[in-house]
Amino acid sequence: MRLPGPEFVALLQQQTGEVTNIRPSEAGNSSDVTALVECEKGPFFVKAFRNRPGGRRDSLIREESINPHVVPLSPTVLWRVEDEAWLAIGFEVIEGRPADFTPDSRDLPAVIDLLNRIGGLPLPEVARDWPETRWDRFTAGNAEAAMFQGDSLLHTDINQSNLIIGAGRTWVVDWSWPTRGAAFIDAALLVFQLIAAGHTALAAETLAAGCVAWADADPRAIDAFAAANLRMYRRRADRYPNESWLEAMVAAGRRWTEHRGVVAQGH
Repeated sequence: MRLPGPEFVALLQQQTGEVTNIRPSEAGNSSDVTALVECEKGPFFVKAFRNRPGGRRDSLIREESINPHVVPLSPTVLWRVEDEAWLAIGFEVIEGRPADFTPDSRDLPAVIDLLNRIGGLPLPEVARDWPETRWDRFTAGNAEAAMFQGDSLLHTDINQSNLIIGAGRTWVVDWSWPTRGAAFIDAALLVFQLIAAGHTALAAETLAAGCVAWADADPRAIDAFAAANLRMYRRRADRYPNESWLEAMVAAGRRWTEHRGVVAQGH
């Protein structure tokens, strides 16, 4: 990641005081800047986007808006700065590493606990206007799309990088697109990621059974979601053929739908 110039640092200094070092983060590829900022008043973990209308800027505003409702499960947002060029928020710094989703990982019980902690969060008023719709166009019709609706707060980006394991503590980070929807969706996304990490579909679903939302879900809704998720990744892989990770996601989706006996044609 190439860091911005002195104008960006000057903007941060409104909240950080003198900046002594900025270290780009290995994670956070969806942001224009993710970095550990060592400074007079910090350190802080900073996420920033160029201040242009659209989804990327909106995602940072949404993350700031949801933060008070997901702390201490998420690190706390401590400040925000903005000018014509940039929008940035500063988080408390946490010490941890990405969760390991592979079959022999000792992190898996903590991962299930984190999903249950997300599921236990009440739906804040701010999220009522964020209905989950991103999979709707990949369903077989309105009846399937309706199965994804609900009044649960969802993270919707469950992956190894966003579940953080620390010494005696765990976190869920990157609340860029929280939504209101069916409770099982985050657990279903975990199943998908577990399969991609090397679990059989049966083993992944057995682990997910530890999630309250999964245990309570309608199997028909899970079938519809597995098929919609495969169609979505298949569409993305067709559009971006050089992104090998998308083909890996398609392969995981195929294994899951085959296990469930679901046909995911179309789209």
